[in-house]
Amino acid sequence: MAVSGTDGQLRGQSLHGFYRSGIRVLARMELRLGGLEPLPLQGALTSAAEARFVGAVRIPGDPDPDPALTVERLRHADGVETITVRNTGGRPARLPLEIALGTDLGSLADIAAGRRLADLQGQVQSAGLRWVRPGRSTTVAARPSPHAVLAGAGVLRWDLELKPGARWSVELQAEAESSVAAFRPPTGRAQGVPLPWSEPGVRCDDPRVELLVPRSLDALGGLLLADADRPTDLYTASGVPWRFGLTAADAIWAARLMLPLGTRLAAGTLRALARRQHHRSNNPGGRAASGITAGSTSTVAVPAASTVTGAEGAAGIGPGPWAGPEGLLPGGLRHGGPELPPSCTATEATLLFVTLLAEAWRWGLPEQEVAELLPAAERALAALRANVSDESGAFLSDGPGSFVTDLGRSPEERAARPLPPRCEVQAQAYRCALQGAELLDAFGRPGGAEWRAWAISLRERFREQFWIDDLSGGRPAAALVGPGHPVSAVAASFVHLLDCGLSADGAYHESLLDREQTRALAQRLVAPEFDCGWGLRTLSAKSPRFNPLGHRSGAVRVHETALAVAGLAEAGFEREAGVLLEGLLSASVQFEGRLPEMYAGEQRTTGCPPVPHPAACRPAAVSAAASVHLVLTHAGVRPDVPAGRVVVRPASTAPLGELELTGLRVAGEPFSVRISRIGVAVVEEAPPALQLGTR
Repeated sequence: MAVSGTDGQLRGQSLHGFYRSGIRVLARMELRLGGLEPLPLQGALTSAAEARFVGAVRIPGDPDPDPALTVERLRHADGVETITVRNTGGRPARLPLEIALGTDLGSLADIAAGRRLADLQGQVQSAGLRWVRPGRSTTVAARPSPHAVLAGAGVLRWDLELKPGARWSVELQAEAESSVAAFRPPTGRAQGVPLPWSEPGVRCDDPRVELLVPRSLDALGGLLLADADRPTDLYTASGVPWRFGLTAADAIWAARLMLPLGTRLAAGTLRALARRQHHRSNNPGGRAASGITAGSTSTVAVPAASTVTGAEGAAGIGPGPWAGPEGLLPGGLRHGGPELPPSCTATEATLLFVTLLAEAWRWGLPEQEVAELLPAAERALAALRANVSDESGAFLSDGPGSFVTDLGRSPEERAARPLPPRCEVQAQAYRCALQGAELLDAFGRPGGAEWRAWAISLRERFREQFWIDDLSGGRPAAALVGPGHPVSAVAASFVHLLDCGLSADGAYHESLLDREQTRALAQRLVAPEFDCGWGLRTLSAKSPRFNPLGHRSGAVRVHETALAVAGLAEAGFEREAGVLLEGLLSASVQFEGRLPEMYAGEQRTTGCPPVPHPAACRPAAVSAAASVHLVLTHAGVRPDVPAGRVVVRPASTAPLGELELTGLRVAGEPFSVRISRIGVAVVEEAPPALQLGTR
């Protein structure tokens, strides 16, 4: 990746620089023409992997106020930059071009912690400079070769003579070398490997949609990774710059939200994670400690402008064995905010694995591929069962142990240090059990009826113990210390209760909440305590610990708001869904169609755009995929390919106006639908083997 301010200068401060494999290969690249820095005119991304910067320089002594020289810099995240100087004035220009280079070859982890190493002394090499640190080195080569190289100052110099109307260009290439890694790291999408999703056509009355979808897909494409030995199995890195590697939960969320564009991303993600799932053959010791992770889940600062490619980042999960309970996927503890305990991303990923496999099957993932992944899903269900069963293996039906907590903790740890079960974990476990039961039944495996019965029991206990009656109509408990002792936090994690999961015949599973409880939640989500006008705050503004820039205490997380929009619309609360949809679309304009992971949850006021969060990844896989899902979900496509059926039920209020979507994928074949301004769907292209229906 490459990071700079909008002026294009790499100044070695903060995150500035070119990075490869988690190392800053070049920290400084400051351009001066005739001893002057160009006046910045424009700096913007042209794609997730490239940026363009334009500046101007006046020729000294020229009385004309118009700048005679323009400087264009085209920067690619793979380390290539092309600089073009144009003379648009009426006089010849004779002046030097100098580029000052430098690097510390620091690691992204050190930079994240605020540790800035001293710049290294450069060495002259053919056509450029070289820097060396034990185990690492980098070179910058220029074409054409510079007229002079000043190693001590790290300066490349050309003496330019430009006639009126002439132009001159130089290409700089930063290359990195390092010692051999312990394992072969993931790579970007290889040349010739197609994108793991279809590229949809979007035509909409709302022009914000036509900006948001292609830019979100472009961002997501820049985050694609593949294992070195399995280049066709693609999955998404979590985000740039700090989580440029595989984080299991984020990769699954992104693949799930992208299912309307095909199942290839889901299949690649599931296979990659199945290879990383713990089972007895890769951990003979068998026991694990809580909170073990092979990849980072923290967020830190992101710059004003960044470009990325699918290179391996500092936070990747290696393919080797790791300690973990049977069936668990890798993941660490995630900060839960000031009022809630940390959440375990390994638990979230393990439960979501079953959901993604079940829903990819409904969207048309071939049965043979589903069958190959089913043992990994059964191991994930076994990890869930171990968390809510007694020593004999029988499900617990009462008491604190009957709710799901951290799957990575042993029974002894859970007994010694009980954790409050969280509401969103119950929703994920409930959906996992129901969809797991459907998979087991469909493929002739035992246990489906038992999982279905456990899910129904969990639903009854949840409605009784996790609901808090109050004067506003009631609300769920964010977590439960014990029977009758809910945690007082009012958090946006409630939205996971609306994410019920795709089932048979285009239906969704019944929610953990009953109808009136869902109505009360819908009304609360669009009240000012949650809805800031740009989306949902992660914590109620009424909380004494509310902080609009707190990533779990008040910031808007795009993913959660998008889940709320889809869940509310599916539950029949289309007005409330439309309110939150409008907030996200308005925010997307302020971020030029590239929504970050999160932004400040300050109340929306006229003339004040949403404030970027200093710790947000941009792009982030989950927010980019959620942005696409936000639009596609309004078509209301609900497939059940194993049953030969697809249901289309768009929002009756047509909040986006007329919407035409082409290039969707159901059963691996094109699917196109047009939604009228009165919410009527017309399917214009569909696989002939599928029966169309509405409900």
